[in-house]
Amino acid sequence: ALWLGPLLLLSLGGPSAPASLLRRLGEHIQQFQESQGLSLTLGPGAGALPKQGWLEQPLDPFNTSDQRSFLQRYWVNDQHWASQRGPVFLHLGGEGSLRSGSVMRGHPAALAPAWGALVIGLEHRFYGLSIPAEGLDVAQLRFLSSRHAECAGTPSEEGPQSLPSADVASARRALARLFNVSTASPWICFGGSYAGSLAAWARLKFPHLILASVASSAPVRAVLDFSEYNEVRTAGGGCGGGRGCGEPPDSFSRGPTVGGVQKPNEHGCWPACSSLGGAEDQAELLGALQALVGGAVQYDAQAGVPLSVRRLCGLLLGPSGSRSASYHGLRRAVQVVMRSLGQRCLSFSRAETVAQLRVTDPHVSGVGDRQWLYQTCTEFGFYVTCEDPRCPFSQLPALPSQLELCEQVFGLSTASIARAVSQTNSYYGGQTPGSTHVLFVNGDTDPWHVLSVTQALGPSESALLIPGASHCMDMAPERPSDSPSLRLGRQSILQQLQTWLGPAKESQV
Repeated sequence: ALWLGPLLLLSLGGPSAPASLLRRLGEHIQQFQESQGLSLTLGPGAGALPKQGWLEQPLDPFNTSDQRSFLQRYWVNDQHWASQRGPVFLHLGGEGSLRSGSVMRGHPAALAPAWGALVIGLEHRFYGLSIPAEGLDVAQLRFLSSRHAECAGTPSEEGPQSLPSADVASARRALARLFNVSTASPWICFGGSYAGSLAAWARLKFPHLILASVASSAPVRAVLDFSEYNEVRTAGGGCGGGRGCGEPPDSFSRGPTVGGVQKPNEHGCWPACSSLGGAEDQAELLGALQALVGGAVQYDAQAGVPLSVRRLCGLLLGPSGSRSASYHGLRRAVQVVMRSLGQRCLSFSRAETVAQLRVTDPHVSGVGDRQWLYQTCTEFGFYVTCEDPRCPFSQLPALPSQLELCEQVFGLSTASIARAVSQTNSYYGGQTPGSTHVLFVNGDTDPWHVLSVTQALGPSESALLIPGASHCMDMAPERPSDSPSLRLGRQSILQQLQTWLGPAKESQV
């Protein structure tokens, strides 16, 4: 993602209407922060704009007889690079486009001056502009996975000199040659959200190429039914608990009705793209409304977020806290988010969602929704549900309807998805990856932290849990309004880099 992920969106989650809303919210926040960052960074007397480049990468790094390739985009910021023996900070992209701002502001760019580091951002295969020319049909998407993105084997399996050229490994070698980086230069991987997992796994699988990694908000444990998302959202910052928000409004109540929300367009009340149809559309609508709450919690207090938790709670509870006040507040919250995203209306048609996800032309397939759905179906799951009796929101959309998207779009069965999730955890180790020289950074209000590593697993596998911080907040550009705990967290990251890079810097003197 981007330094937020996913989007990205930052983001994450299966690309139904709810997750599509979260992805676009993540994209909006990323663009806002990058535009602010670039305007500050590229003021009078500043260095040149970041350089864009392309690497020719094998489409199938597991098959040396397959000569097909694609172009993978990268960005370079060399304005702080002190010498060819200096460190290289490699910022990995996730499930979305990686822009120039990824190497200019926030982590890792903000850390570069102290170390005289070269900063490189590597866009993820099949996202942004790094999409193979043949498009996004299923025959092509089988070359889209985290293993293709970062590794094709391990030293124990094939030896460090005979690894197939997977993206991070081959990019690391190619970029070192291209910029004449010394063989003694240490490489540090950074990433946020899904890309944070990639950063941790790159160190796990390529310790001879990557000295260390900082993995922010990295959900390293794959899970089919991610009901824990709503548990954190409710306990840590949603309007159902935490921060004095009180009970959830009736608009999100459980039951057979549409969460107590009247049908859109009946009186012109909702900014909806179409009239509410059957049960599938109702589930999409409720999911989108829950995503609105989830987005406020997931990105709370970040620059560019349309709704903070405090403002959302104020709208939903209103002065009276009545059902009517909650309904009108919810309507207002939807309008605020839609306006900030530049969208005229809220889409929740299941048929339209399926039709859009089936589009294989990358120019019209959105911001990566089809690609990320494929990865959730074949690797991660991450389907947010509310079927636990303790969940205060509607039970819709249920897990079966989310899994059905995999079958409708790609012809993948529920059994195959469950197997894929299990295989991912077996391959990478889940929340006990066994890597060294990795710092896992999380915020305790971020719902995704429950899938990450929040306690140190050993002396060289550290963890940092920042109180009050949301998704990938440590990677965002610094602001005067940053909390003391966030400032302290960033200082801890700097100290960890000192531990890793200090010996290397002394050896270069």
